[in-house]
Amino acid sequence: MRAMQVTAYDEPLTLKELEMPMPGQGEVLIQVDTCGLNFGDLLIIKGTYQEKPPLPFTLGMEMAGTITALGAGVENLKVGQRVAAYTGFDGLAEYAAIPAAVCVPIPEEMSSVDAAAFLIAYGTSHVALDYKARLQPGERLLVLGASGGIGLTAVELGKLMGAEVIAVARGADKLAVCKEAGADHLINSETDDIRAIVKELGGADVVYDPVGGDQFKAAMRACNPEARLIPLGFASGEVPQIPANILLVKNLTALGFYWGGYAKIKPSVLTDSFAELIKWYVAGKLKPHVSNVIPLEQANEALALLRDRKATGKVVVEVAR
Repeated sequence: MRAMQVTAYDEPLTLKELEMPMPGQGEVLIQVDTCGLNFGDLLIIKGTYQEKPPLPFTLGMEMAGTITALGAGVENLKVGQRVAAYTGFDGLAEYAAIPAAVCVPIPEEMSSVDAAAFLIAYGTSHVALDYKARLQPGERLLVLGASGGIGLTAVELGKLMGAEVIAVARGADKLAVCKEAGADHLINSETDDIRAIVKELGGADVVYDPVGGDQFKAAMRACNPEARLIPLGFASGEVPQIPANILLVKNLTALGFYWGGYAKIKPSVLTDSFAELIKWYVAGKLKPHVSNVIPLEQANEALALLRDRKATGKVVVEVAR
């Protein structure tokens, strides 16, 4: 089978021919159709992600495909079933042996491209806004990096949950995508004063931040009393230091959030979230935004779209030939 592997850190992926894996105890073998790319994949390539497997390894955090074989002890899935999965690695290969526990059956209505764009982006935003921040109808949600893979889902879900959504993104084209996803107010991070505009709109009750840096600082100073801040990534490259005195004076809450961590500490948080999200998808309430679909052998070009911030929403690699 073909696979795109990391053979050296901070270097382009290498297309390799590998032996097809076999499913072990509690695993299934997936014939991979599509793989969704994420900002975390860029960190993995650089060797700065929280998980660092031995070289060489196959990149790709999430995948969608069809089960072709079952390992011993797997009873809740069947051969021929279509699933999506968050695996952390192995998505950029034609086959993957993965734990049955991380597989999420997908409905007939969901395309393979949508399925590969679904779990991490929507799952991250839904758990952050619903489970962690307890976003309420009528509250004002400020989304930084709003045109990105997870940011755009935060805009969409925030609107669906009844919030007034302020989207911050770079440039008119990206803001237009945010508007289409449901944003009520748009802020251009290249030219606008985030703090001043948010305060003029009435202040933020919840801040969703995958960016960090100066944008986080501006957002924090535009928060209403008792607002909740969710730092969940640092695309700017700067991890903000949160002044405790501002938390104290304004009764703010900073919520640490690592979506993938719930797979180990409380997996029901993820499974409950997926069940709700898939219901919304089938009902036509969610529409994944995929800006680019790229073949496996061009995965390096696909990653460059993320690295250079030329994509909106998700970039999906088409693995099946």
